[in-house]
Amino acid sequence: MSKGLRINRWIRAKEVRVIDDDGKQLGIMELFSARKLAVDKDLDLVEVAPDARPPVCKVMDYGKYRYQQAKKHSAKHKTITVKEVKVRPQINEHDLLFKMKNARKFLEHGHKVKITMFFRGREIVHKSLGQKVLDRVVKDLSETANVEQFPRMEGNRMIMVLAPK
Repeated sequence: MSKGLRINRWIRAKEVRVIDDDGKQLGIMELFSARKLAVDKDLDLVEVAPDARPPVCKVMDYGKYRYQQAKKHSAKHKTITVKEVKVRPQINEHDLLFKMKNARKFLEHGHKVKITMFFRGREIVHKSLGQKVLDRVVKDLSETANVEQFPRMEGNRMIMVLAPK
């Protein structure tokens, strides 16, 4: 049972305050009568306020209630996706502008952007060229992004992560 809610036969109080499936209060009843009322409507008796005296129970479809709670819970958790833009240290001016335009679009949509600089062969010796390109990307995207992770080397790649402002 989710959130410790007791339903039907798991409710232990002798008397309960009952709320109908329409939200109308039916008053205080014996547990047996409240269960019978729920069964007659093909619904469940759910203890929504166990600490109250007497406990408050609601007649509802428990499966539907759990589904709605799960939907509400998942709506709270917005998934942030990380988009990747791949560049090289010897990238052409127009190509870099095009990649930055795409990165800006991703950032405006609320995605994080991972800029990956690939070094091939002897390019790895000239890491400063790659650093200059990444510095330019940061400068050009500064109005739409913050640097979440500064450039760092991982094997033959230099990786940097930008987050939307």
